[in-house]
Amino acid sequence: MHYSAPEVERIARVAFEAARKRNKRVCSVDKENVLETSRLWREVVTAVGKDYPDVALTHMYVDNAAMQLLKNPRQFDVLVTGNIFGDILSDEASMLAGSIGMLPSARWMRTTRACTSHPWQRAGHHMGQNKATSLATILSDRMMFKYTFNRVDVSDRIDAAVRSVLRAGKRTGDIAMKGEQIIGTKEMGDAVVAVL
Repeated sequence: MHYSAPEVERIARVAFEAARKRNKRVCSVDKENVLETSRLWREVVTAVGKDYPDVALTHMYVDNAAMQLLKNPRQFDVLVTGNIFGDILSDEASMLAGSIGMLPSARWMRTTRACTSHPWQRAGHHMGQNKATSLATILSDRMMFKYTFNRVDVSDRIDAAVRSVLRAGKRTGDIAMKGEQIIGTKEMGDAVVAVL
């Protein structure tokens, strides 16, 4: 929980830039009423927000954010927070999609370029067993095309392909409901490629 003002500024700018490519809303999550680090976080994010008058900025305490994420996830566009709160909220958010295997991931480096972070390591116990969904990895690549390469056209095609495969009822074991037919990791990836 140690952050410097320049580091928070860099992270905040990435969030605001991402919001400009989405629905133009940033919610900064902190615990400013308790943590000194969060007071710095809120102060810096607020200052950076002034450089983005086209993006609406709100602040929320992490405990409320955790509740709101379950109560009304659609109220959020871009959440920006520190590492500890981010780890907790991202795992919670993954369950809204049904599995952590559905949650794409990326890390923004100092250059503001997104480096996709393939989330397969989260399901290491399934490694080599053709069980876990490959969709988080595919959706991480979607983020790379959108945010790093500014290829929204390719990003949208990937998104449409994944949605099409899911609408067709394709499921790996980690996202299947009782009674649904289960396919393997490779078959899921092949299904998305076939639609593309």
